[in-house]
Amino acid sequence: MSARTTTATTESRGLPDLAGQRVLITGASGGLGGGIARAFAAAGARLALHYRGASRASSDAVGALARELREAGAEAETLRADLALPGAAPALIDDAVSALGGIDGLVNNAGVQPVATLAETTRAEWDEVLGTNLGAVFELSQAAAAVMMRGGDRGASRWITHIASVEAHRPSPAHAHYAAAKAGLVMHARAAALELGPLGIRVNTVSPGLVDRPGLAEAWPEGVESWTSRAPLGRLATPADIGGACVLLASPAAAFITGQDLAVDGGMLATPGW
Repeated sequence: MSARTTTATTESRGLPDLAGQRVLITGASGGLGGGIARAFAAAGARLALHYRGASRASSDAVGALARELREAGAEAETLRADLALPGAAPALIDDAVSALGGIDGLVNNAGVQPVATLAETTRAEWDEVLGTNLGAVFELSQAAAAVMMRGGDRGASRWITHIASVEAHRPSPAHAHYAAAKAGLVMHARAAALELGPLGIRVNTVSPGLVDRPGLAEAWPEGVESWTSRAPLGRLATPADIGGACVLLASPAAAFITGQDLAVDGGMLATPGW
């Protein structure tokens, strides 16, 4: 993608210009990951799109996404890794470095969101959620930071963004393991920002509210109605909303922002709890 094309695209979509940034996005085969990838591609970043590959559907989805982005003029490579396996996280970082020639940014989006009450949750299920949503992020961030520190120019934009959730602040029933993991991501980012800031690496979290997806209104009408009736902006988030927030945090406009949690929830966390 040429500088002229990138600038025109980012201006038309209201996005900062990230031309030349090399970005790994985990969990890119899902709807949210796809929205994040499209935003970074529109901003001119070069992308490595991670997918787990546990099903043919995820492989097909990330392949289709990569083709879409390439047809629009972006650079996008796909990388497969099961982040639950020992050693998979640092190996994925190595693969991204090989594909892109380095890493300037990492979006930790991959995760799971099972529904189970505390009484129903087993220790194995608890460990799986914490291991996937928090443990793998720790490993990925550690490995990515090591690569970024070898990048040379301390003044260059280097950053890590975790996708947390408003449930880090306000949990939902049957989501104790998920909410605990997402709250852990917020504190991990703050702790990492403290240690990595002197090395020129910024670390933040983006906390989405309820994100729309095909069929959600039909599958959970009461939840959608409850959210849209209470959120000050009166609608669900879109994947593009979350992608835009991630691009903002990756941009020079956020050069002095680190250790922060950006809620993208239409104002829901501002509503009274009584």
